[in-house]
Amino acid sequence: MPQQIILINLEKPREKKLEEDIRWFCNSFGLSSGRDTENIATQVVHDLLQQLSEREGRISSDTIAENLDVNLSRVNHHIRNLISAGLIYRQKRALYIRGGSLKAAVQEMRKDSERIFQELEGIAEEIDEQMGLKNR
Repeated sequence: MPQQIILINLEKPREKKLEEDIRWFCNSFGLSSGRDTENIATQVVHDLLQQLSEREGRISSDTIAENLDVNLSRVNHHIRNLISAGLIYRQKRALYIRGGSLKAAVQEMRKDSERIFQELEGIAEEIDEQMGLKNR
């Protein structure tokens, strides 16, 4: 599955509030779009983290939809975005956070991005050589 890592440099919340921190986290990864006026992405992430801590590492999208009283298709949309970003993964019908914690997931995503940039740099160098461009 292709991975899409979006990073948006946003000012961190001034006050330490869990809900605001989760919203900032989601917005920084582009997980909350302008159309998400009800902050469903933030709610999904918050519920996912809460349930994962209580259920020892796994939960289903059905459970999240039920907990939030939100249509399953809306929850699955946000789950797909979280999977695509590399924060969570699905095995059968269970959802897991990558590395077992949010911090570990971000660290793994950083490694993913480094691998992507290394590949891009290698191909860019080959293109530069073929086009006769030189590094300054």
